[in-house]
Amino acid sequence: MSKLQNLHADIDARVNDIREGHPDWPCAKGCDACCRQLARLPQLTPTEWELLRPALVALPPEQLETIRRRMSTVAGQNATPVACPLLDEASGACPVYAQRPVACRTYGFYVQRGVGLYCQEIKAGVDHGELADVVWGNQEAIDRSLAESGETRALDEWFAHDL
Repeated sequence: MSKLQNLHADIDARVNDIREGHPDWPCAKGCDACCRQLARLPQLTPTEWELLRPALVALPPEQLETIRRRMSTVAGQNATPVACPLLDEASGACPVYAQRPVACRTYGFYVQRGVGLYCQEIKAGVDHGELADVVWGNQEAIDRSLAESGETRALDEWFAHDL
């Protein structure tokens, strides 16, 4: 198994543990709040792009063209929040969910407190005692692990240069 696959397996195990302990956890299919309110587009390593690219190419041409238009709209955009150009807005689902980047896999389950990268809905639940026993994963550890895979680029940059 590759390092990225191992990382995905570790993240998936943590996510499953959290979901088992909290069946009402808000991060699930149909919750797309984070995808619609990104502070920035996900940053991907070369290895993540190698996984994501074939999934994008395999999409129906009209869906890929919609993504292409959205990508060009957000490219270089400085305004926030940003909606993920991959999001299928009608269904609120990611069309490349199985190949999604680590940033997307960890959101809502891992936290970078120092820079405010965490789900506001979950934080509110924690603050109100509804999710008092929640232990989020450490995003900094994930980022250190990913750093071994090479320098990151924003999703729109990968898309513009390689699709």
